[in-house]
Amino acid sequence: MRRIIGLVIAVATLTASTAWAHCDGLDGPVVAAARKALESRNVDLVLVWVQEADEPLIREAFDSTLAVRALGPSAQSLADRYFFETLVRVHRAGEGAPYTGLKPAGRDLGPALPAADLALETGSLDSTLALLTGLIEHGIEEHFADALALREHAGHNVAAGRAYVRAYVEFIHYVEGIYLATQKAAGEHPGDAPPTGHQHGD
Repeated sequence: MRRIIGLVIAVATLTASTAWAHCDGLDGPVVAAARKALESRNVDLVLVWVQEADEPLIREAFDSTLAVRALGPSAQSLADRYFFETLVRVHRAGEGAPYTGLKPAGRDLGPALPAADLALETGSLDSTLALLTGLIEHGIEEHFADALALREHAGHNVAAGRAYVRAYVEFIHYVEGIYLATQKAAGEHPGDAPPTGHQHGD
């Protein structure tokens, strides 16, 4: 099971570890919404990022931030940071994800997250689909070729048989990991994959 979960994270979601942290960045969507909300004095722009039960907390933090911002540039900077941190922390708690502080802007998030964001901005999935299908096809073909080549010699001796079994297990888990990722309900985090009937090499 651990191997399957690892494949779901590494292959099907590509940058799952950064996906969890995507909203933690100072250049991420949550902080971007917070900046717009503060500038326009419209708290609704950030309430969409938190659970309904957390609205009072965010409204209070928003009002406090606006009040402190009026005291001057230095106070504004500190107040904004406080609001960003509060909003991101509450947002992630609502997702069931840990909060480890705001991350700097300009981090390398890998190719998948920027591609997904670009797809929403442009209204086209073309580049995202090309990226994902290309990587998945390459991975499946590579594991398949390895297993197929070793299968031809699997009966020669025990060592050859074990080499084939290792390649077989990796191929099967790779394919199943991708399948499980496609079955994952929207909103689930990587690693929350449903149980599977395959137990090869767990």
